[in-house]
Amino acid sequence: MTGRATAVRARADSVRNRRLLLRAATEAFAECGVDVSMHTIAQRAGVAKGTVFRHFPTKDDLLAAITMQLLDRLLDTADRLLRAGDAGRALKDFMAHGIGLLAADRAFCDVIGRPSLQHADVREAIDRLCDTVEDLTARARAQGAVRGDITGTDVVLLLGGVHQTAQPLLDREPRAWERFLEIAFDGLRARDRAALPHPPPARLRMVDPSGVSPPART
Repeated sequence: MTGRATAVRARADSVRNRRLLLRAATEAFAECGVDVSMHTIAQRAGVAKGTVFRHFPTKDDLLAAITMQLLDRLLDTADRLLRAGDAGRALKDFMAHGIGLLAADRAFCDVIGRPSLQHADVREAIDRLCDTVEDLTARARAQGAVRGDITGTDVVLLLGGVHQTAQPLLDREPRAWERFLEIAFDGLRARDRAALPHPPPARLRMVDPSGVSPPART
């Protein structure tokens, strides 16, 4: 085998191993939370433990990569729903998709506040998600489907809020979150209501475990 062929084979093996690791880690974290060991992930992926650390030097690097996958799925859904004719229904469908992903993945809510959320790529993806959901929300506001003081960041935060409300029920009733989504979305609908008592968040900010939050993007 020539040197070029060897290099191509090595790159292909590296891509395959990364894909196997992400799949194994995603499944393990979703089932058991973030305390699963890197050794267990290597076993599930069928690779050596050293291979894990070559791709992901720390568990938080691995969690960041998985978080990016989930954020990319949310972004793809939000982008697709921007083309829907019924903006109110599109916004609710986005929320249902997002909460459904959280309900199926124990790990994602466990990583809130971990250093993995301070990765530049993750923070940039969260910003893009907030911007896209703001576009979804603006369309719903313009069509009179939701109240005029609701923002995209409100909606993103409500994904976690609805999921956390249903969390104690999910082992026995995995679709229980649908009830609480309906309650929450009913509060978003445009009706004669008093103004909300607190200004909307300007930007979603994730808290660093050190106690220092990254600066909000303006």
